[in-house]
Amino acid sequence: MVLSLPPYCPPCFPSLPPWLSRASWPSFPSWHLRPAELRIDVGPQTSRPLGDELQDIYTQLNKPEGRLGGLPEEGMQDPEFVIRSREADGEHYVYVEDIRQQRLAGYTVFNRLIEVGRQADRYIRAPHSKYDVAYQRRGLATAVYQRGLASGLCLVSGARQSAGAHALWRALARNYDWGFVDLRNKRLRYLGREISPQVQEDLHTRIFLLGEGWTLARFSEAAGMS
Repeated sequence: MVLSLPPYCPPCFPSLPPWLSRASWPSFPSWHLRPAELRIDVGPQTSRPLGDELQDIYTQLNKPEGRLGGLPEEGMQDPEFVIRSREADGEHYVYVEDIRQQRLAGYTVFNRLIEVGRQADRYIRAPHSKYDVAYQRRGLATAVYQRGLASGLCLVSGARQSAGAHALWRALARNYDWGFVDLRNKRLRYLGREISPQVQEDLHTRIFLLGEGWTLARFSEAAGMS
């Protein structure tokens, strides 16, 4: 592809109301995310072997004098793994380390979106992940995404997705409020959950997931979504 975790709430996020019940939320129908709808045509990048990149990051994480040294460890539900995280310029980096094998399983970056305006930039991020093939389909990226959503962070997909990212978003949408949005000219426009194939194919059409504590109405007001 691209648990029990501590709070993950940047200072700019507003305080959130208590846990919202999802019992009445509709399930995520499989037809909403046919491959064509999310333009699943992103293959693995081959400019640099992923294993080399992950090894370099692991080395930096475990060198006290390294640029990533000293990041605190956070346990995961699976005791074989720990998380280390940092924030830089509003973007959040989450590294998943295999402590038994002494290697980095992969990482997720919650990127800022240059496509959105300042108002929406406070609340949404676009996650992108890289995990070694040996650690895919083990729920690691799912746990990291849930970590962000549980903090109240709202997620917006990229214009294109890999098959693994497609499956991950589909799984998360069973438990978090979601919808389609048109993103252009620094503005978000809500499209609902049922849209035409032509709109689904448009590169401006994205999927969003609302984090804990958000309602559609509250998010629309806060992010300036029409």
